[in-house]
Amino acid sequence: MAGVGLAGAGLAGGFAAGNATARTSAPSAGPAEGDGAFAFTGEHQAGITTPVQDSLHFATWDVTTQDRDEVVALLRAWTLAASRMTQGLPAGEFGPMSGPYDAPPDDTGEAEDLPASGLTITFGFGPSFFTAADGTPRFGLDGRRPDLLADLPHFPGDMLEDARCGGDLAVQACANDPQVAVHAIRNLARIAFGTASVRWSQLGYGRTSSTTTTQPTPRNLFGFKDGTANITSEESAAVDEHVWVAPGDGADWLTGGSYLVARRIRMTIETWDRAPLREQETIVGRTKGSGAPLSGGEERTEPDFEAAGRGGAPLIDPASHVRLAHPTSNGGARMLRRGYNYTDGSDGLGRLDAGLFFLAYVRDPATQYVPMQNALAKHDLMSEYLRHTGSGIWAVPRGVAEGATLGGDQGAFVGQELFA
Repeated sequence: MAGVGLAGAGLAGGFAAGNATARTSAPSAGPAEGDGAFAFTGEHQAGITTPVQDSLHFATWDVTTQDRDEVVALLRAWTLAASRMTQGLPAGEFGPMSGPYDAPPDDTGEAEDLPASGLTITFGFGPSFFTAADGTPRFGLDGRRPDLLADLPHFPGDMLEDARCGGDLAVQACANDPQVAVHAIRNLARIAFGTASVRWSQLGYGRTSSTTTTQPTPRNLFGFKDGTANITSEESAAVDEHVWVAPGDGADWLTGGSYLVARRIRMTIETWDRAPLREQETIVGRTKGSGAPLSGGEERTEPDFEAAGRGGAPLIDPASHVRLAHPTSNGGARMLRRGYNYTDGSDGLGRLDAGLFFLAYVRDPATQYVPMQNALAKHDLMSEYLRHTGSGIWAVPRGVAEGATLGGDQGAFVGQELFA
């Protein structure tokens, strides 16, 4: 517990010795596009309906302690550090260049002089947080795991790597500066030392969806516009229906939260790049240029799956990605996506290890995600060019109430209702 103990001591009241000059104001960098700060507290955690930022650092942790109090102390320390970093402040009150001279700084320093950059930090709890491998409950949370929080099934064609799957705790850090996002995860890992260890992490760039109508539709690494039909924050009724866990859904502590599904999807870039344009558009079901459905219109024109071309064949192939992923093929289910491109170098054969880090928030993963992914895995023409190598699901609790006291031994923290 050394990591949390040290952080807790500094956060509760400050160290007594050394250069104990606490930093209490944000950096003085001038305002610029994308530099602003999002509120950390509120009804829902930031980083879900928040406008998708340009960069991602996602990480999961395995909790190494068996002590419930140590877990709560970690969550309190993480909550306070996250609330500071999202406002452009150091993770700890002293920062990287002051405090006790013979103790490690309470911030690593690489984000010093950088603005908040729209940083959001979102926390989730995995199935393994509640139940050990032998089936015994953990941390006194017997009966507290939501029924819907279950490991995702093995979908057809999955090539999952255990080192890229699961995790007791997950943190999604998004920012408009990659260094700010990396700084957030690095400092949370530092604080967790002795209580939880990083299981796996993923860097992402180039968002592959929009969560507000003010953002243009981005392109994925196949060169196609991605996320055209994504739920946006302006669709308040759709967000309530498809994203937020409602009263009566089960697990009252999760009301106002959501479920996060993550999938690391490697794209076979080199094979795709040799496919003719006609084939690429047939697979996707949209034009590569404007993003309009092959049935005609503009990007946001609703696809007409009954429209036929020469010989009576459908203009949009029934096995195309657009057709199989459309709400009409999935009982009306929709998701709020926040995915990113990734490129992790090349493999031993000189092929890019690159693709999509898929992130989606849903109210009910059993009806909104699992059936759709089963259908895509079995029938989607695009599956030939995809390899799913990582996977996980986490329950994302509601936000910390605005005005709540953070820090110390009694401060509010993300997931507090779970431990009530």
